[in-house]
This record gives sequence, C-alpha cells and structure tokens, in this order.
Amino acid sequence: MTLYYLLALFIAIILHEISHGWAALVFGDTTARDAGRLTLNPLSHIDPVGTILVPLLLTLSGLPIIGWAKPVPVNVGRLRHPRSQAVWVSLAGPATNAVLSFLGWLLCRLSLALSPGSSAFVIGGGFVTTNLNYAWLFNFGFALGVVNLFVGVFNLIPLPPLDGSALLERLIPTRRLNGYYRIRQNLLIITMIVVLVDSQTTHLLSRLFVHLESWWWSLL
Repeated sequence: MTLYYLLALFIAIILHEISHGWAALVFGDTTARDAGRLTLNPLSHIDPVGTILVPLLLTLSGLPIIGWAKPVPVNVGRLRHPRSQAVWVSLAGPATNAVLSFLGWLLCRLSLALSPGSSAFVIGGGFVTTNLNYAWLFNFGFALGVVNLFVGVFNLIPLPPLDGSALLERLIPTRRLNGYYRIRQNLLIITMIVVLVDSQTTHLLSRLFVHLESWWWSLL
C-alpha cells in the first residue's frame, strides 16, 4: 500500500496547490496564471524537499505521510475583495482534497460493485477485503480517499503556513494585521519544526491519521 499512499499524496498536494491559483484567478488575481503555475504538469509543482524527501523519510519511519508542493503564487492585494476572498482562496485547497477523497470512495465502491461476492471489513484493527477482482483499483481509491482526507483536515489547522491560518487572519482586526504579518514568518518556521521534529506532535498526527482512516473505511 505504500506506493499507493505516495501516489495519492503526490496527487493530493499538487492539485491542492493548483486549486489556490485557480480560485485566485476567479477573484481577479492572475499571478499564478502569469507564472505558468496553473498547469497540470507535475514538474512545475514539485518541491524536492516537501514532495519527495519528507514523504519518503516519513514512510521509512512508519509515520503518516504528509508533504507539500511548491506553493502557487497568490497576490492577495490583486483580489477584488482581499480580506474576504483570501479566505476562499485558502479554503480551495482543502475543498479540492474533499472532492478527491470522495472520488477515492467512488473508486472503492466501483471495485466492490465489479466484484460479485466481495466484501470489505475490519478484523482486529486491520482492514480486510475478500474476493476483489480489481484490488488495485480498491487500494488506489482507498489511499486516495484517506490521504486527501488527512491532507485536507491537516491544512485546516489555524497556524501558518497552513490554510486554516487564513481563517485566523480573518478574525484579526485590520489595525492588528501589520503586527500579525511581522510575526507570521517566524510562526511558519516554528510550525514546520514542531510538525516534523516534536515527538508528541507526530504522535498526535499519527492518531489523527488512524482515526480518519477508520472513519473513512466505515463509509464503505
């Protein structure tokens, strides 16, 4: 399943980023389009560390895989209504992950439907399928669904550089924004260090992944 999870993550984070650029374009910001970043060519979005190195290291460590693609440039100042529309631009990423997670569910259901007498159930905390004619389709759908659910929920945490920070920013009074922008870069660095290094945080993320995985499976 590891390869399925890595492929699902690759799809999840790249389409997540592209969706930010498309949402910004809808609201008047052409920065991503002008930079050629609205393409589906993965080479334009790969970050050597976030797209390749970190997911591989997490996989080898037995931890939930998470990563990031090269951020799509967005100029909030070019949005027609910057403060409100910036939130929607940020939420476009998790929304895309939700759609992809649903697509994964559809693929799993299709695999089961194409396999008469097949079943999917849980034994001792493990996920088991029987009599599947298209196991690869089910495995890919499962990975696509679970990984996108995890990426979407993770990005809603209200800390920079995650998308949820846009919701936090929207709650900050305009007169306080300059101060927030001054400390945001430091918050970004702190957030990434905590997520990747702190053992308690990685444990919490592991538990979150397991719970989301179990919940997603229960929908089949």
